[in-house]
Amino acid sequence: MKWLTGLGALLMVAVGGVGGMWYAWGRDLPSVSDLDVLEFSGKTRVYDRTGTLIGTLTPSLDSAGGVNRNLVPLSRIAAPLQKAVITSEDRRFFEHHGVDYIGITRGLLKGLLRNDLEGGSSITQQVVKNTLLSDLQGARTPERKFKEAVLAYQLDRNYDKQKILNAYLNIVYWGDGGRSDIIGAGTAAHAYFRKDASELNLAESVYLATIIPAPNRRYKDFRAYRPLMKDLLSRMVEDGRVTQAQANEAWKTPIYPAGWRIGWNADGTIRSAVLERPGRLQENINLFEAQDTPRYAYQHYLQAVEKELVPLIGRKALYGGGRIVTGMSVAAQQAAEQASLDAQVPDGATLGIALVSPQNGEVMALVGQKLTGGRASDWDNATQARRQVGSSIKPLLYTLALQKGWKQSDTVLDSPLSGDYQPQNYDGRWTGRYVTMRYSLDHSLNLPTVRIGQELGVPTFEAKLRDLGLTPPAEGGLSLTIGTLEASPLQMASAYAAFANGGLYYAPSVVRRVEDGRGQVLYARPAPTPKRVWDAQTAWLGLDMLRGVVNDLSESQGGLATRALIPGWPVGGKTGTTNDIKDLWFAGVTPTVAGAVWVGKQAGGALPPWAYSGEVPTPVWQQAVAGALQGQAATTFQEPAGITYRTVRRVDMAFRVSEADQDPVARDGSGQGGGFFTRRRTPVPAPTPEPAPEPVQESVTPEPEPVTQEPAVITPEEAPTVDPVPAPGLIDTAPPADQVPPQDSGADTDGAGLIDAAPPEALPTDPVPAQPDSGDTGTATDPGLVTDPLQDPLPPEALPTDPSAQPDNEIPPLN
Repeated sequence: MKWLTGLGALLMVAVGGVGGMWYAWGRDLPSVSDLDVLEFSGKTRVYDRTGTLIGTLTPSLDSAGGVNRNLVPLSRIAAPLQKAVITSEDRRFFEHHGVDYIGITRGLLKGLLRNDLEGGSSITQQVVKNTLLSDLQGARTPERKFKEAVLAYQLDRNYDKQKILNAYLNIVYWGDGGRSDIIGAGTAAHAYFRKDASELNLAESVYLATIIPAPNRRYKDFRAYRPLMKDLLSRMVEDGRVTQAQANEAWKTPIYPAGWRIGWNADGTIRSAVLERPGRLQENINLFEAQDTPRYAYQHYLQAVEKELVPLIGRKALYGGGRIVTGMSVAAQQAAEQASLDAQVPDGATLGIALVSPQNGEVMALVGQKLTGGRASDWDNATQARRQVGSSIKPLLYTLALQKGWKQSDTVLDSPLSGDYQPQNYDGRWTGRYVTMRYSLDHSLNLPTVRIGQELGVPTFEAKLRDLGLTPPAEGGLSLTIGTLEASPLQMASAYAAFANGGLYYAPSVVRRVEDGRGQVLYARPAPTPKRVWDAQTAWLGLDMLRGVVNDLSESQGGLATRALIPGWPVGGKTGTTNDIKDLWFAGVTPTVAGAVWVGKQAGGALPPWAYSGEVPTPVWQQAVAGALQGQAATTFQEPAGITYRTVRRVDMAFRVSEADQDPVARDGSGQGGGFFTRRRTPVPAPTPEPAPEPVQESVTPEPEPVTQEPAVITPEEAPTVDPVPAPGLIDTAPPADQVPPQDSGADTDGAGLIDAAPPEALPTDPVPAQPDSGDTGTATDPGLVTDPLQDPLPPEALPTDPSAQPDNEIPPLN
């Protein structure tokens, strides 16, 4: 009786354990119906906003190794390959009910003896692991094994063995072809033997089956793994799947996997085997995909359609035939794809492009990779990537300041901060001067920007970013103000669109309507509901500053975004570059298109030093947006009421009527700014004179270690004389002469880092190019150009002391 009591207790513990696992892991299992895509033929037609057919949706299977869009029905996969894979991977496939308990027992023993939970998975379990549970990334955990077993049992009950085998043969990872992973039997047959899966003979099929466990290693050593083929043939004979005669014949059949030169003897042994061209795998894949080139037109946009609709209508309805109307503009999509094809990016770099309509948030175009003419990677940088945005975040901060009552003409101190956080301007220099907000954004100065963030408060800025559909990093601190935010091009395009539509944020959307094969509406997008993030006047003031970045400085004067100009159209935008030149950005707006372009390496890493955001992503943006606007009548941004203009330091700036004639306020980040007569001087530190340092590159951290700052290159002879009482109407931006530390003026041979600090007669008449924009992600690396770009200096008696002065003809009046 005692043993019965003990057995009962064990059973209760087992039941309790299973119940506990179900409570913890079994309530949120994915649906096995997601694997029914093999039943559908991809006849769902997709149209753009004008009713132009842009493609059909082809069912795919997401695998742990990638996405297979070359699904092959079982009837088109050679029977020898089916038999070889079953014997190799799951000999009891047709006998068990999704879970091979004998195999599991073997796997458990292996786990106890070798501390390895892997082993014993059936074909059904592998289908589950590589599709429905691919988010667990094959982790060897009890949770994954439990979910795998439950779903395998469900899958076996809902689908016959042939369908499960078909799914498996379409998601098997068969190696790295180079640019493309080899996923599924269809691609593997073409990659390794340059033939359809239906044409594989027994010898070729056995070869493919034997390399499944470790395809990359086994492909590269044909001779070492040749004996596995003989062993597999013997087991196939034991299982009754081939005869001994067929096995003998297959053993003697010469095969030539792509890239191999093999000498065969008549008895099936090898005389020689040399891997000459492993790149032949990718060449064969390219030839295979070239047959279906139209299938990959607008690839990333169609992927976005699938991603948006699967949660709304399910895969069965999505691939069951019917009609989908999207917000795509064919003209914009084609222009973006051509811009990607033409893009001059550094070796090893790729890109992402997103264009949206400011009027309703519809996505007009998506390109997720640097296109080369063949099929692109399925990874979509336009929507999936999250990269640090660098200085392209600054217009959002400056506009927040405008919302809080600041003016473009207000000035901010350009000097090192107190405290542990010590960002720098791009060239590591500072001037100790108060510069206008407009000037600071035009030149992408970091020190004034961080001071703006200090005064506004990081939590206030974070809240605004969330309103704009962005997600600030935890513990970002002040580094958030100069670019530690991570976002996708689509997110940045949607955030910038609020500048062009009067301050409204629309969540981006791809699909307008879905109908089934009978014309019944399955889904209709609700009318886009905007969120007001800026009042109309604030949005216009921010737009005016954005237009200044593009228009205030010519290229010879160091303009950061001049290459974004589109003839006949008003354009505003901002560049951005992150530490070590890892990410290059341009985000911008026109009246009818907002967009963003990111350029960088897929796996991360630095780009070459010559790669600047004004020269790499900006022309890509310009080409894509100009193409999207082609054929449209040029329009202007809609200016709201209550806006007027004043010329400040020869720059036409927009103001609220109520603020236009107020004195500029000088600020140092302390939150105690005042008017002209109330401005406090902030002493400038005077470090030991040394040659100006090279820009400092550091790892991205919210609060980096203090960095010693160097002053601007201002010699004692050039130090300005400061009048005790400034003349009315001018902002005294120069520190006392004794607060400007002398330095070796020869440290900066190109003039970058100088400010209009010389006496009037020493004012340079030739513009000095700005350093390229290099937005900071923790240690500021943005351009610190502080030279006056005047070509025709003012007379000495009228010379302004603010370096923001510009010629009257530098900026066309806003439309």
